[in-house]
Amino acid sequence: MATVERWLLPDGIEEVLPPEADSIELARRRVLDLFQCWGYELVITPHIEYIESLLSGAGEDLDLRTFKVTDPQSGRLLGFRADITPQVARIDAHSLRRNGPSRLCYAGSVLHARPRALSTSRSPIQLGAELYGDDSPASDVEVISLLLEVLDLARVPDVHLDLGHVGIYRGLARAAGLSGETEQQLFDALQRKAHDEVAQLTAGMPAGLASMLQALAELCGGREVLELAQACLVEAPDDVHAALDELLSIADALELRYPELPLYFDLGELRGYHYHTGVVFAAFVPGVGQSIAQGGRYDDIGAAFGRARPATGFSTDLKTLVTLGQRLADAPVEGVWAPDVHDLYLWKEIQRLRRDGLRVVQALPGQALAEAAVAGCDRQLVLQDGRWQVVPVAS
Repeated sequence: MATVERWLLPDGIEEVLPPEADSIELARRRVLDLFQCWGYELVITPHIEYIESLLSGAGEDLDLRTFKVTDPQSGRLLGFRADITPQVARIDAHSLRRNGPSRLCYAGSVLHARPRALSTSRSPIQLGAELYGDDSPASDVEVISLLLEVLDLARVPDVHLDLGHVGIYRGLARAAGLSGETEQQLFDALQRKAHDEVAQLTAGMPAGLASMLQALAELCGGREVLELAQACLVEAPDDVHAALDELLSIADALELRYPELPLYFDLGELRGYHYHTGVVFAAFVPGVGQSIAQGGRYDDIGAAFGRARPATGFSTDLKTLVTLGQRLADAPVEGVWAPDVHDLYLWKEIQRLRRDGLRVVQALPGQALAEAAVAGCDRQLVLQDGRWQVVPVAS
């Protein structure tokens, strides 16, 4: 291998250099502080687990994105986490086992065998929040509101929120008695808004059910979509009406809290259909072809760990937020340059300044004051009147 090739990284795997790394770390700390202010407790999950646990309650997509290796100790198959949400569900169901609502948050690197899209990273820093133990729309409103606060904290401009509810399609498909294969085909056609395919797949169904399923491909747009849906789905089963009522109540609450937020509704959007059980949502910004954050309700995820509890949450990639946002960093970090002098009083002054939160860089042998600017220092420690004092670096 040529020497130059030793510096190459796999496609989709990148290193983060200063000052971007500083911005990402600052963003991580601020988001975790925000989570704490909302009552969410931090959990740290392992990077690698037995594959059965890692993929419990997840769909085929997560399986395909998970790197798998064999454990040399046990001989069992392990996986590198591609999504932290199932791990947090295990913590809630098995490790914590609380009876009341539980608010948990996380921030950590994940690894994807396949990227979500060709241009995306395979090593995002996933952060998110999960709320367990409450099945009311109030929980969905809380996590969506928290997501919007995270995007605001990151100063991501022009955020648009998409809302849907998988219970609407699920209820209609159940009433139509669709086979697993037909249900999947119809699901795929709805995702692509393939109206002709939807019409073919619903041919032969009772006219009312066929009409309602076909309408899902058209029910997308602004708030008027919800009013149109009430008319188009008037003959739908009760569980469909319940899902629509939930979506309406969530939309009302969000419009009250965020009156300037553009809301888009898509009743044929079935993102995470085999994973989510209720409302689904995603944040978009102009110029980015896919969502920058997503989430929804997934009440059955804890069943694989012996305790199915109501659950809702969201996740996003911290690196994406920092890239899209207006830098979270405060004013450029400035510091104090200390000379290469072995003096006890100088050392004590350096330590005092550092304890006060100042950045102090002490010169190494051979380093001159001219290198202070490279180290990000605009001030220096000099000995004046028998005391070490901080003064500006002469320009």
